Amino acid sequence: QVQLVESGGGLVQAGGSLRLSCAASGRTFSTYTMGWFRQASGKEREFVASISWSSGNRYYADSVKGRFTISRDNAKNTVYLQMNSLKPEDTAVYYCAAGPYDYCSAYGCYKYWGQGTQVTVSS
Repeated sequence: QVQLVESGGGLVQAGGSLRLSCAASGRTFSTYTMGWFRQASGKEREFVASISWSSGNRYYADSVKGRFTISRDNAKNTVYLQMNSLKPEDTAVYYCAAGPYDYCSAYGCYKYWGQGTQVTVSS
């Protein structure tokens, strides 16, 4: 069992930066691929980024490539999402998730989910 708690969301102006954190409980954190998803109001949840257990493989949605960076610290049971050059269209609730696959952008691939943290980017 893995429990996930996100933090770091907030209100930022366009062009600004935020760093989201996701703290995990459970001894098996280091064995899971971790992902970030987001859901804007009235839209479906969409894949943002993922990182394999060893940090060897990282994947990004085209919409965030070059602006967002995912990383993890297995010693701290924490995964991060550094978000730079934020745009109003990045406004959403951001969720972290844990799953067994090296790479999967589909919602159904992830077994555990956090409650989400709101990110609002003003223009």
